[in-house]
Amino acid sequence: MKRILVLGLVVLLVIGSAVATSPQTPEWIVYNTGNSGLPSNYVFCLAFDAPGNLWIGTYGGGVAKFDGENWTVYNLGNSGLPHDQVVALAFDAQENLWIGTNGGGLAKFDGETWTVYDTDNSGLPHNSVYALAIDEQGNIWMGTDGGLAKSDGENWTVYDTDNSGLPHDQVVALAFDAQENLWIGTHGGGLANFDGENWTVYDTANSGLPSDYVNSLAIGEQGNIWIGTAGRGLAVYREGGVILTGVQE
Repeated sequence: MKRILVLGLVVLLVIGSAVATSPQTPEWIVYNTGNSGLPSNYVFCLAFDAPGNLWIGTYGGGVAKFDGENWTVYNLGNSGLPHDQVVALAFDAQENLWIGTNGGGLAKFDGETWTVYDTDNSGLPHNSVYALAIDEQGNIWMGTDGGLAKSDGENWTVYDTDNSGLPHDQVVALAFDAQENLWIGTHGGGLANFDGENWTVYDTANSGLPSDYVNSLAIGEQGNIWIGTAGRGLAVYREGGVILTGVQE
């Protein structure tokens, strides 16, 4: 009897070990307007808040918040959101949600109150705000159809092709590196780096950048700049000035 019990225990341990070490099957869950509270199937931007709620910017349906079970939708009809085409989201250190819209300007939502900044009531140069970034001092940087804008909450500074080294006024991507240099992706002028004083421009004529139309930017752990382009693949800028190009047409 003791031998049978020991053998049974060994079998259970082997089975348990096999279950524990076997690879898990990947799980895909799709949320759309037909099976969830998502207000539009065109999802343009995402951001997590401190409690872990997912905020979703949609093109035509406004902003949705999803806590894993419940959906809350903020749109032009039920909130202070100025436009239902939401193309950029960012949280600041105070957990205010900043919202860039395509045509309605910039909105700030603190969980209760909405504040809208547009070309009529602020220094925002254009009401289409495609990209947002927040620096260590809490300044809000905005990529717009009218150039790059910065606001400290009271004062506005605009950088465009007329008054700075910005290579194009349509700014669609922003990212800060570890040194707080701002990387700026433009639609037509390539990639720019701004350290607060000096501008450096990388384009197809002077670098390995595969396209002057930069859609997205991300900073890697090693400080590499990952660059998503329009129709010419992915590129990475490595320290030392080398740009490696991904897939091209």
